[in-house]
Amino acid sequence: MFDLAEPIATFIRKDDVIAIQIRRDFEASPDRLWRALTRPEGLVQWLAPGTITLAVGGAAQLDFGDSGIIIDSLVTAVTPGQRLEYGWNGPGETPRPLCWEISPIDGGARLTLSLSLPASEDAGRAAAGWVAHLEMLAAALAEVPIRFPFASFKSAREAYRVAVADAEAAWAISAGQAANAAA
Repeated sequence: MFDLAEPIATFIRKDDVIAIQIRRDFEASPDRLWRALTRPEGLVQWLAPGTITLAVGGAAQLDFGDSGIIIDSLVTAVTPGQRLEYGWNGPGETPRPLCWEISPIDGGARLTLSLSLPASEDAGRAAAGWVAHLEMLAAALAEVPIRFPFASFKSAREAYRVAVADAEAAWAISAGQAANAAA
């Protein structure tokens, strides 16, 4: 089940985009976390089979099999061991920029995931999916891989519906204030 002590997603809406940010600490070295994010043998244990070419313009390809989701985009930024950016989309789809940042902390590493989605998409569902996959990442790093945790996903999705609604309300207020100021 989703535990509010676990990583919490934050949501900010600006115009037609919702930005999601999720932070999670891991009891693994930054190097080990980087390998799990970037190497085929690491990706398959917590996300999906695929490859990421660690160079600007390199391919980022992941295949979620039966779900029909295929990520086929390009790497837009890379700082080895620290930062990786690529699109969370396939060819011809709306761009959804994704960024992973790793920083060392006492006893491990902090991972920050940032993702921008069109405001018309279900940001709460997307965040819940990432929280579930980060749970799988933690298990893989502990060498006890798990299947996708549907119960955690479902409870996180419910919790995030409220957070997304709050972000939408804040955007509507600020957009209204901006419109009033312009009048």
